[in-house]
Amino acid sequence: MRNGHLKSYAKINLALHVTGKKKLLHKIESIVSFVKLHDLIFIKKINSKNHQVLFNGKFSKNIKKKNTVQKLLEILDQSNLLKNQKFEIKIKKNIPKEAGLGGGSMNAATVLNFFIKRKIVNLNQIQIKKLCSLIGSDVILGIKFSNAILTSNNKIKKFSNLPKYYVLLVKPNFGCSTKKIYSDVKKFTKPKFNNPKKQMFSPNYLVCQNNALEKIAFLKYPRLKNIKLFLQNLNTPLFVRMTGSGSSVIAYYQYSKDCKLAKVQFQRKFKNYWCNVSKTI
Repeated sequence: MRNGHLKSYAKINLALHVTGKKKLLHKIESIVSFVKLHDLIFIKKINSKNHQVLFNGKFSKNIKKKNTVQKLLEILDQSNLLKNQKFEIKIKKNIPKEAGLGGGSMNAATVLNFFIKRKIVNLNQIQIKKLCSLIGSDVILGIKFSNAILTSNNKIKKFSNLPKYYVLLVKPNFGCSTKKIYSDVKKFTKPKFNNPKKQMFSPNYLVCQNNALEKIAFLKYPRLKNIKLFLQNLNTPLFVRMTGSGSSVIAYYQYSKDCKLAKVQFQRKFKNYWCNVSKTI
């Protein structure tokens, strides 16, 4: 088997609403896209009693031993889906943790997708969805990297040939705990995306949307609100929005030159914050 050299793209929420709660998890709806920023994953079969999951790169520090990829492998082993085959998986982390960019979830999705495409595991669509849900609620979105709308009834509608946005991704020197942010959700939004349409990815539509988790995150971390206010005044972005439960805030631009100039201006003000210019896929 040839080694797998894979790109695991960062996931962004163009808009996000919390529509209710089901048992332990909240129900959400979201307009989702991916950007060219990605982790690199290298997979090869090894002769060993155990899998080896190794991390390197700028954001590889303090990743827990029980991470999403390790969890995926444990589930596959428990179901004997890997037929006692063991793998070495090296992941170069270019996507920061606790940033709302879905780095860990997309890593697990990318590895699972590799196993499926190489016919190392044999799963139907129902089994794939169930397996993904055991790892993380957003893992299923990474099985195929494409623009999608997640509805409040947990259905996914995918779209292609959509407007592209240049994005300035900004993350301060702290992360947000998804669990802590969601634990403070007290109000729910009425579903708005249950009739998914292509036009929902247009700038005119997105400008009028929001991320319902921003208010909570901004109260807990006032610096996030300051970042958003600062970004809104950099070269007239189409809109600025936190992604996921934070702590990344994203400014969306129509033109590359405006986005790149905004990065230069941002770095002058916030020298110790991570920022990255990218583009939606």
